[in-house]
Amino acid sequence: MSDDAHAQPAPTTARVRLRPVRDTDLPAFFAYEQDPEATRRSRFPARSRERFMTHWRTRILGDPTVRALTVDVDDAPAGNIVAWWEADEVTGEDRRFTGYWLGRPYWGRGIGTEALGLFLREERVRPLYADPFPGNTASVRLLERHGFRPAGTVRHGDDVHTLLVLDAAPATAPE
Repeated sequence: MSDDAHAQPAPTTARVRLRPVRDTDLPAFFAYEQDPEATRRSRFPARSRERFMTHWRTRILGDPTVRALTVDVDDAPAGNIVAWWEADEVTGEDRRFTGYWLGRPYWGRGIGTEALGLFLREERVRPLYADPFPGNTASVRLLERHGFRPAGTVRHGDDVHTLLVLDAAPATAPE
């Protein structure tokens, strides 16, 4: 999640895979959400441990329409990637969104690129939306490299986020 517009992720030599979320992954996910730099870049406020665990156990893992996977790097939970349904505030139409969160030790190593590529081969719903904070340039670029394109903006509290959409399943993996 580098702010340097010219930085390219270094190729990873780590073994990246996606697997079902285990309850034992949640403490790592919680710790990653508490990172002040991660919350600054995402403009997503850290939650208390109780709120975090309740959200994950009921709204994510407890919802059969949500696809939630652990990004596993060398047999350790590096973060997560999730897809969920959300109603458009204007039209009421259901839209499928994706989002991800990696711990800072895994930033800038190509792990997000690899994980999102793996995820998009499994998550076939299109259109697929994402709404990163525009100041999180690394996340915006990551999504764009996978074929997401600008489709407007959405508001989360006081912040305006970029709405990106992926209209078709990718034919080939991005470079």
